[in-house]
Amino acid sequence: MLTMAVLAPFAVLVSEMPRWAAWPLAACAAGYGAYLAWREARQPIRKVVVGSDDLATIDGQAVDAMRVDWRGPLAFIAWRDADGRLQRRSLWPDTLSAAQRRELRLAVRATGDGQSPPSMAP
Repeated sequence: MLTMAVLAPFAVLVSEMPRWAAWPLAACAAGYGAYLAWREARQPIRKVVVGSDDLATIDGQAVDAMRVDWRGPLAFIAWRDADGRLQRRSLWPDTLSAAQRRELRLAVRATGDGQSPPSMAP
């Protein structure tokens, strides 16, 4: 996230945008990117456990309707907490090792939670 905050101003500056508009936009992109990186760094670390008995727990609390979507090496988890609020987390390759991604993929497939298999071969 921090890398994108650093690269976004450069992308704006090398575009064909007029300079009088590019510099303020580049500054806004850098500031907003730094804010997003700071906000993501403050997110608490969650412990996700998908049991073989079709129950998923996050931080020791049972959750309802846990769903895992995959976009290449990225995993997106959505669930409803005890209050019924929708919670979401993104798991990037730097936060989840290849072995952990495989374990999550197998656990979700074994319990039947998450995304249905694709309807046709890739």
